[in-house]
Amino acid sequence: MLNLHKDHKNLVLLAFVVFVTLSIGVAIMPAYQMEEYQPIPGMKDLTVQERRGLSIFVSEGCVACHTQQVRNIEMDKMWGDRPSLASDYYYSKQRMDIWRQSPSLLGSERTGPDLTDIGNRQPSQDWHLLHLYNPRLVVEASVMPQYSWMFHTSDTSYVDSDAITLPQSITKMKGSDVVVASRDALDLIAYLKSLQQFSFEDYEPPMDFIPALPKEEEITTGGSKKSIGAGLYQSNCAACHQTNGRGVKGAFPPLAGSLIVNNKNPEMLIKIILMGYDAREEYGVMPALGENLTDEQIKAITDHERSSWGNNAAEVSLEMITRLRDSINSSKIQ
Repeated sequence: MLNLHKDHKNLVLLAFVVFVTLSIGVAIMPAYQMEEYQPIPGMKDLTVQERRGLSIFVSEGCVACHTQQVRNIEMDKMWGDRPSLASDYYYSKQRMDIWRQSPSLLGSERTGPDLTDIGNRQPSQDWHLLHLYNPRLVVEASVMPQYSWMFHTSDTSYVDSDAITLPQSITKMKGSDVVVASRDALDLIAYLKSLQQFSFEDYEPPMDFIPALPKEEEITTGGSKKSIGAGLYQSNCAACHQTNGRGVKGAFPPLAGSLIVNNKNPEMLIKIILMGYDAREEYGVMPALGENLTDEQIKAITDHERSSWGNNAAEVSLEMITRLRDSINSSKIQ
């Protein structure tokens, strides 16, 4: 047994080993795991100005008082329409070099409101300028400090045509001087306005990405079963689970190699397609497709998923889909 209170060398060595182990487990491994995540289809990258604003947001310590995470609890519904996903932060993080990666700005304290969707809640440029210059001008009870050093006074004759100024009546400046927002202020506001939670409901994939929905009569009277299933999958599932069935890590689960998809008993898979699914915090909510698709169409999708991307499960029976749909409808009535 180590006599650490007397053996200082071993004590220092043990502390160093613990430090390295914790650093690898808490910082290094999660950072490299995040490299595997993909952006949500339809999301846009930050512009150069917005990325400069992100740097200012960090340097000014804004993350100390503002979170950017919507949790899956009732009280967080005011901050966003859905819980945050790992892929929501794909574009806000960036690798600075081989050793360092900028962290996602989740935050841990809400002295001020959560900013996940502030770009939608407050889209006004003028509001953000006033709030940054003096928060009490727009939120009387605000405890946020003034960022007046991001503004300067200028004679009206020397103000650039594209400069954004604050009203003299509010800032109470004397003479002909006006208050002009600096480049840092405009960049920071550009970043804040870019914080808009991506809505899956509003996203419409490009029309050339999704083929036309096969007509119902094609399923019963003609066309290859495989091509019909593939077309229905593209129309209803590929935007999230991807054409290759690999999904989007951190947002939508893969179907290739999925135990649910390949299960000998396909009831769970059929129920998920019919009713939707919202029981996994790490993934987005899957909408129910039962109201929009017939039993024949659901069978075509299910068979396609169970026989593609290396999956090799048996076809499902139409009778099972009909029975499960009737059972679900009966439970809703009760």
